[in-house]
Amino acid sequence: MTKEHKIIIYRTQLCTWCHRAEEFFKANNIKFTTIFVDRDRKAAEEMIRKSGQMAVPVTDINGDIIIGDDVDSFKRLLNIN
Repeated sequence: MTKEHKIIIYRTQLCTWCHRAEEFFKANNIKFTTIFVDRDRKAAEEMIRKSGQMAVPVTDINGDIIIGDDVDSFKRLLNIN
């Protein structure tokens, strides 16, 4: 049985790196939630609180925070070769 992961990508509408992060999860058929921090001030504050960063993307995988489009970290946390 595959472990269900809780994945949240905090992003902005025009961010190329954010789009690339989402494409990684789509290509691997992994469900995720997208939150647009440029549309939701409270979500932006949550992202900053979790990550200490104002830059996007910020990805939360089961409580582990990844800054940027760090595919190696995504793979490590999700046990993908």
